[in-house]
Amino acid sequence: MSVEPEAGDPKAPRQHWDPERYARNARFVADLGQPVVELLAPQAGERILDLGGGDGALSEAIRAAGAEVLCVDASAEQIAAAKRRGLAAEVVDGEALAYEAEFDAVFSNAALHWMTRPERVIAGVRRALKPGGRFVGEFGGAGNVALICAALEAALDRRGGDGKAANPWFFPTPEDYGALLEAGGFRVRAAELIPRPTPLPGAMVDWLQTFAESFIKRLPEAEQGPYLEEVSAALAPDLRDAEGRWTADYVRLRFAADRVD
Repeated sequence: MSVEPEAGDPKAPRQHWDPERYARNARFVADLGQPVVELLAPQAGERILDLGGGDGALSEAIRAAGAEVLCVDASAEQIAAAKRRGLAAEVVDGEALAYEAEFDAVFSNAALHWMTRPERVIAGVRRALKPGGRFVGEFGGAGNVALICAALEAALDRRGGDGKAANPWFFPTPEDYGALLEAGGFRVRAAELIPRPTPLPGAMVDWLQTFAESFIKRLPEAEQGPYLEEVSAALAPDLRDAEGRWTADYVRLRFAADRVD
């Protein structure tokens, strides 16, 4: 799930993935991905690519169905964690897939919104698939973490930064992503937005430290703590309940498409 600096902004901070921090603050991402595995419907004997598979939690679920799975991710740390699960795993840039007609399906959960050049991703996925292969996934869709994004951007703007330029995510509508898939040689079977307010295991600051380094690291270290507290305070009226429990305003885009030959 690692992200590269934006094209044209080589100095943009890179998102770093710490497997232990991710497991502590974001294990819900894989836990809530089981319906996407069910949509994939992996079959015994199939070969499946898990694109942006992180530490391999859902690759394990795919393997349990009897499929042969390869977990790929741009984070070397996450791939090391996947290998500790006994999975086949490789460090790979999702925008530069080099596989050729090797897989019956490509699966992706909570990763495609980090890949801001979707045409490259889709082209690589199509190449990687065998004729008639399927592409199934879920990622952030239009409106995903909209309140969180607005608070991050506004607080960075107040510190003289460019909040919108710091935003590392690609959150399309089903119509826009479906059009990209069709232009890339796929027939779309399903594409829908799923609003999914998601309870967090800890504080909003923990979520921000896990996912929002693109914003945080644009500031000097001494300003980062106050920035996080300001963003958290801005979000509290909408995303923290009376008992102090936080919920993130997730909206997911779930899709299934088939390679057209």
